[in-house]
Amino acid sequence: MLTACTVWALMIGVGLCLLWNYENGPGTASAPPSDWPADGCIRRDPDRATLVMLAHPHCPCTRASIGELARLMAQAQNRVTAYVLFLKPSDFAEDWEKTDLWQSAASIPGVNVIADDDGVEARRFRALTSGQTVLYDAQGHLLFSGGITGSRGHSGDNAGRSAIVSLLHAGETEVAETPAFGCPLFGTNSLCEGAPDDRSKP
Repeated sequence: MLTACTVWALMIGVGLCLLWNYENGPGTASAPPSDWPADGCIRRDPDRATLVMLAHPHCPCTRASIGELARLMAQAQNRVTAYVLFLKPSDFAEDWEKTDLWQSAASIPGVNVIADDDGVEARRFRALTSGQTVLYDAQGHLLFSGGITGSRGHSGDNAGRSAIVSLLHAGETEVAETPAFGCPLFGTNSLCEGAPDDRSKP
């Protein structure tokens, strides 16, 4: 009986450890261009900062990022032009990208939602993880890069959202880069339903 209890306790401990590591394990870090990509398909706002979030439409972790974006926009007070670009592989079913995450992002006042065909824009901003967010100033200089959640799939106060709000209001921040917590945007190791390298259409 004692042995069984010990094994059970060990299994619970290992499970909790794996869950903790998953929730707190960031996605692959990216190095976005220091200046706004001149050949991009979305327009930088010349009068105020521009924010871009790159997202996988089937990433469950990104739900928290969209929720934090809603809070950020409420705090931004018309100080930023925002885009959410959802990955859309060309050979996947029509409207594959228009999930509940798309609808949630589209419902946020001031946010423009766009399908990113074949991830062209994500690659342009060198994003590798769903939820990766970049902020550029009106002159096109990178101010912030990273995630706006504190861990995978969890909402709440976090360094990324606080940094962007500080930049928009005060023009400065102590943190200019944070980890992005989400599924990979590209590759067969994505945990998202219907990863881009999986050619079976939903």
